[in-house]
Amino acid sequence: MLNGTVEHVVKRSLLYGYVLSQPLVAYVDAYPELQNKLLFESEQLEFGKHGEAIRILQQKLHTLSYFDNNIDGKFGILTEHALKNFQAEHSLTINGKVNEDTLKAIIKDEEQEYIDQLENFSDEIRPGMYNAKVKIVQKSLQYFGYYEGELDGIYGPITKQALQIAEDEHKMDLIDDTYLTSNAPVEKKKKSENVQQRNEESVEEKQEAAKEVKKVRIEGNDGATIVQEARSQIGTPYTWGGTSPSGFDCSGFIQYVYQQQGVQLPRTVSDIWNFSTPISNRSVGDLVFFETYKPGPSHMGIYIGDGKFIHAGESNGVEISELTNPYWEARYLGAKRVNQ
Repeated sequence: MLNGTVEHVVKRSLLYGYVLSQPLVAYVDAYPELQNKLLFESEQLEFGKHGEAIRILQQKLHTLSYFDNNIDGKFGILTEHALKNFQAEHSLTINGKVNEDTLKAIIKDEEQEYIDQLENFSDEIRPGMYNAKVKIVQKSLQYFGYYEGELDGIYGPITKQALQIAEDEHKMDLIDDTYLTSNAPVEKKKKSENVQQRNEESVEEKQEAAKEVKKVRIEGNDGATIVQEARSQIGTPYTWGGTSPSGFDCSGFIQYVYQQQGVQLPRTVSDIWNFSTPISNRSVGDLVFFETYKPGPSHMGIYIGDGKFIHAGESNGVEISELTNPYWEARYLGAKRVNQ
């Protein structure tokens, strides 16, 4: 089954002949699903060894939030520890060794991760868009071999074609046909009706906006309390998997702060992303999300106003950063709110 998958991915490429003539490691990063072939055929995946297969294994564990250290291709204690954590959560034999069952489970989880990203983000993108969400979708499509273009975040014909292939093969609804239909040419009479409808909707939107302003003001006290609690943790060191004032990781910090206000959040960044509600205007206490070491939301913080957010960073622990910082600005996905 694995070889069939590899052949399926490679044959989709216009570079099929070239790919088959090259060593696997020469193109494995360009075709992520081909990494699986290298893992299953490798004899490097043992404690104390190093090599390309171990680097790929570490990257996959990193994508699934089990390995949060330097991806160096060396099978040491940290890699073994990540494997044991993965095995424990998947009811596998906990020995920190790479066997067939563990590899299959890792690959299955990774595939599901990319499927989830396609489902979650395809609803939020449209032809002509240029943003980080489009890039996430492109990366997911690339994983399955459907997208061969540059990961540029531009929703153009190549991205649309890749989404259509994914729709057919995974039986998923990824392209908003309603949007495409609504943007087709219409008769003058229809245009007039649409203008009238938009005017009516505009009035309704203004009324809703007024209500929303009142709502933000009501929630302001909660936001201020959340920020106050978050600020009290400044200086707490970063600890992978940490969920207490003795040490936080980024989602553990957010979960703890909200928990102090009686609000229970999911544990991981991606789960909190799915749990919270998208917003167009940030308010104090809202959540801000970033795409850092893997596709999709992988880091987050709490907005504190004035273009700043507080978060648990790997370098300095809990700290305040600027959203306009080039690093964060380039990786910003958007803001969301926890409805209480």
